Amino acid sequence: LMSALWLIVCLASTAGLFALLAAPFVAILQILVYAGAVMVLFLFVIMLIDLGPSGLKARVIRFRKVIGAFAAVYLAGISFLILSRPMSTGTAPVIVEITPKAIGELMLTRYMVPFEVASVLLLAAVVGAVVMGKKKL
Repeated sequence: LMSALWLIVCLASTAGLFALLAAPFVAILQILVYAGAVMVLFLFVIMLIDLGPSGLKARVIRFRKVIGAFAAVYLAGISFLILSRPMSTGTAPVIVEITPKAIGELMLTRYMVPFEVASVLLLAAVVGAVVMGKKKL
């Protein structure tokens, strides 16, 4: 529970960095979406499964191979993305006006599939946490 609360502090700090970078819209979204809605969902799941340290350790040991496989796939994917990108050419970044309308159009056109994949991934993580924490009857 304390780790989740400190994660809220980290997400709020990230919002502060966005505000310092003159991106107030992204800062507000960071607080509303991540520090607000997503963390409420995470805290709800943590309190729902009500695991003590011993119960959690036993379940993690039981699912060690599955967790290791997901971690390996994740690390391989991230490594591939990092290594496949060309090195920076040193050109100056292009500054564009970011408006809520432009973000909405991008989220519903160009980035719709990654947006939906992220939502399914969050749903799968919550369902997995509930299944791992479910007590046997």
